[in-house]
Amino acid sequence: MSRTTPLMIQIATGDPRPIAKQIVDGVRRAIAAGELEVGQQLPSVRGLAMQLMINPNTVAKAYGELAAEGWLEARQGLGLYVAAPRQRLSKGERERRLDEAVQRFVNDVIGLGFLPASVLSRVEQELAPLAAKKSA
Repeated sequence: MSRTTPLMIQIATGDPRPIAKQIVDGVRRAIAAGELEVGQQLPSVRGLAMQLMINPNTVAKAYGELAAEGWLEARQGLGLYVAAPRQRLSKGERERRLDEAVQRFVNDVIGLGFLPASVLSRVEQELAPLAAKKSA
């Protein structure tokens, strides 16, 4: 039986995203970056709620969303584990979601006054660890 892997995510009280969304995004990023590997066990709902000092229902909601999307798998009586990658969305749907995400991002940063080259550089820095994992 594998050991529970601690989740090294932080909740930002000033973040406009709901806490459950911050957890979902943090787990997705950790999986995509290879910090959490297939088969690793995640903390229990109660354990993560205690670690983050939040309501267990919030963690349960985030875990439920991650499991529904295929990022996590529940093993009866054992807990939640990182699921093997699988692609449930069509290429067209993935393209549509990418377009929506890019539009949201552009709308969020357009008023910050950065040059496009500076913004692109920051995005590349954030994506670099993910690209390195995919090529490995």
